[in-house]
Amino acid sequence: MNTDTTAKNPSQALGDSSRLCAFGVNFLEFRQRKMLPWDKLKEECGIFAIVSHTEAARLAYLGIYALQHRGQESAGIASSDGVRLHLQHGMGHVADVFSETRLEHLPGHSAIGHVRYSTAGESALANAQPLLIDCWRGQLALAHNGNLVNAAQLRRELERDGAIFHSTSDSEVILHLISRSKRRSLPEAFVDALRLIQGAYSLVIQTPRFLLVARDPHGFRPLCIGRVDGSYVFASETCAFDLIDAEYVRDVEPGEVLLVEDDTLESSFPLPKESSAFCVFEHVYFSRPDSLVFGRTVNTSRRLLGQYLAQEYPVEADVVVPVPDSGVSAAIGYADESGIRLEFGLIRNHYVGRTFIEPRQSIRNFGVKVKLNPVREILKDKRIVLVDDSIVRGTTSKKIVHIIRAAGAREIHVRITSPPIVGPCYYGIDTPTKRELIGANKSVEEIRQFIGADSLGYLSLEALLKAVDDRGRFCSACFTDRYPTDVTHKERQKELFV
Repeated sequence: MNTDTTAKNPSQALGDSSRLCAFGVNFLEFRQRKMLPWDKLKEECGIFAIVSHTEAARLAYLGIYALQHRGQESAGIASSDGVRLHLQHGMGHVADVFSETRLEHLPGHSAIGHVRYSTAGESALANAQPLLIDCWRGQLALAHNGNLVNAAQLRRELERDGAIFHSTSDSEVILHLISRSKRRSLPEAFVDALRLIQGAYSLVIQTPRFLLVARDPHGFRPLCIGRVDGSYVFASETCAFDLIDAEYVRDVEPGEVLLVEDDTLESSFPLPKESSAFCVFEHVYFSRPDSLVFGRTVNTSRRLLGQYLAQEYPVEADVVVPVPDSGVSAAIGYADESGIRLEFGLIRNHYVGRTFIEPRQSIRNFGVKVKLNPVREILKDKRIVLVDDSIVRGTTSKKIVHIIRAAGAREIHVRITSPPIVGPCYYGIDTPTKRELIGANKSVEEIRQFIGADSLGYLSLEALLKAVDDRGRFCSACFTDRYPTDVTHKERQKELFV
């Protein structure tokens, strides 16, 4: 989450939403005016790494391709030939950024890859990862998933000491801390930097000779270890392993630091132990249902979410309809538990890019219609149970309800597989400010009236944690406004690093 202060005049800033804060304009207020048509939380990114494989760059390409759902703004790969690092990155989807020619410019037997999440307005190539630097310690390339809650403070201190930043990413803070550490070896300097940062990080750092891997002591973001053809691989989700025929070995443990060179892996736990705080939204929305995340399949959790939702909020209806794609597994669970048949009454267009040409004449709810279209023969004259994962601002839910009602539905009963979102996330999710979260400012009945549903039911927090097999391991701050780390000056920090 970033703020760019390099724009030279307001007209430049208005062309790049990441620069607005430099002119006293809150990025989040700008996003309200220029709203993306899809009102969902955005994951920060996905990371992938492979060590000592003859097809390193190509497997990294396939790995981040499988993680595309975690970020669509930019994609990048850095490879090592044992002497130098080589970087290729660009704006857009993985398949758009990489070609045979670009992959040929990534020689070597080790590589790391990254996909970054999408934001409103223009975005900067400088923020695309992996970030590659050449410092006195040699070349380093970093890929990071998460968000540092003390990045603004650390950045100010580094800049006062003469550090020059080339991006607005909080990830660059880590590289500066490594470079400035007085420790002799790079692995020691890496740990030195980790002791100074706070918040969420699953990250990999590629050097010409070896790979460094770390996960924060709370374990906010997922990171798993696999093996393919005798080589170690790392990914945010196991779906990346499936595509390259890699075998899942285990998760990187919270607070674990790994040094991987050739076919050897050294593990250590140099950081203070903290209570686990796995992001529960990985199971609610972010991760693919075919992934194993935090030791549990996402599909299993989502089907249980739907089953518990049917128990807590039963209703007489004709059809259960999921909001695709994240609502599908939960809708199956709701249908199984309730005995109401499941139908795909909304069809999603998967080929909509980051921008599209809107008609000059206003079309109501165009932004949602371009992504979702109703199947009228399924919805007409029916009592519908509409299953979705969350309501953020409520604007998209309202439009979806309107589209379904316009298709002839007699009743619409909205069921949400999570509690109301009442607090922003500071650990790697693009969450609106508290004043923008409808769950923090309206009662359930007021939200029902706003979205135009006949009834509205949110899953209880108790049932949610039961569905993901909590055992006290998950962070649910977005539902409770109680955070597992000390987050100071919350709203200001949210504005500084978007």
